[in-house]
Amino acid sequence: MIHQYKLNGYNIVLDVCSGSVHAVDELTYDMVALFEGRDRASALAAVREKHPGAADAELDEVYDALLSLKDAGKLFAPDTFAPMAGRLKEKSAGVVKALCLHVAHTCNLNCAYCFASQGRYRGERAVMSLDVGKRALDFLVERSGTRRNLEVDFFGGEPLMNWAVVKELVRYAREREKETGKRFRFTLTTNGMLIDDDVIDFANREMHNVVLSLDGRREVHDRWRVDYAGNGSWERIVPKFQKLVAARGGRNYYMRGTFTHNNPDFLKDIETMLDLGFTELSMEPVVAAPDDPIALTADDLPVVMAQYEALAKLMLAREKEGRPFTFYHYMIDLTGGPCIYKRVSGCGSGTEYMAVTPWGDLYPCHQFVGEEAFKLGDVWNGVTNAAVQEEFAACNVYAKPACRDCWARLYCSGGCAANAWHAAGSVAGVYETGCALFKKRMECAIMMAVARQVEA
Repeated sequence: MIHQYKLNGYNIVLDVCSGSVHAVDELTYDMVALFEGRDRASALAAVREKHPGAADAELDEVYDALLSLKDAGKLFAPDTFAPMAGRLKEKSAGVVKALCLHVAHTCNLNCAYCFASQGRYRGERAVMSLDVGKRALDFLVERSGTRRNLEVDFFGGEPLMNWAVVKELVRYAREREKETGKRFRFTLTTNGMLIDDDVIDFANREMHNVVLSLDGRREVHDRWRVDYAGNGSWERIVPKFQKLVAARGGRNYYMRGTFTHNNPDFLKDIETMLDLGFTELSMEPVVAAPDDPIALTADDLPVVMAQYEALAKLMLAREKEGRPFTFYHYMIDLTGGPCIYKRVSGCGSGTEYMAVTPWGDLYPCHQFVGEEAFKLGDVWNGVTNAAVQEEFAACNVYAKPACRDCWARLYCSGGCAANAWHAAGSVAGVYETGCALFKKRMECAIMMAVARQVEA
């Protein structure tokens, strides 16, 4: 399968199943489109109609080059992954490698677009006890099989509202490391309101990554990210974020923003973050019901697509100027990973990755918490809802009919199960708006990789 597109002056040909990327001239670009399913004579005749000035020798040379690439498995490579999709996931059955600990089902902000109902997840406000947290870490160790590296996200609500327990859980995990030979990596996600010197010192010492919630421009951020008195939080959190990032040496963090129908021109928000000194950035499209006023509309999509292209060009320009920055969704390795297991199986929600509520209940991921039908079990008894886990275990990119013929399938791995469920009523469905945005991001990311190679 081939995907062809033009962006930023490059003619790009992606061979989907081999992962090979080719930057080509116009004649070759058109030859690729007319190559498959034709014999040599008809392919050359079709290309000659589009390029009447091309010499026969040039056409023959291009055709032979494409034929050599095909023989080498770098063009029109067959899909050998579909038959192994189910077997790949079976190999890791029963092994858990990561937990999202909901240490606080409460929040000190009242964000209108919060998928977690302002941290309550449609339930009661609560914080995780130390005993429940310890049991969750023990559960992870017990179910991790031979895996050495384990991951734990401290999440909410706002996890800093239960900071003392977070610190004790990290200390407990370090003790368990000595006993078991396992290695924990921690991530903290925070809105920043309660950041102080203690948080900065401890997080910079113990947290492998810190995710900081900021929507960019002050007027955009303060429209939604308000406290319970209706006051915006931008002015209070930005200096704290700057201090934390400076103390981390500008590494291992992400500014995580959300854009909505009200700011599809999100590049301005990214530029604001850059002006504030932040260089590790992520902007996520809001996921909301179609009738929600903040949901992205069909009219927003062309604006957003153009923003993604402009963002890619800005990143390339700043790299040349010696002022690079990272955009999470444009991080792509065309020569190494991810491995085929990850490409086919996705994030591992419900199988390798689970969320833990303050009461110790297990859910497939943080976006399913509060949906009782998706409750898997608890940290004491493990997974008792085998039917739901089997549904997630069977969920891979080839199990989704809409994904089988998509050129981006080995990059998105089938997309987010939660978004699919909310949009289509099934974890095997697709979130069409999310798919469209993802494909544009991948085109931009691949173009940037091509530009770096061509200009190197």
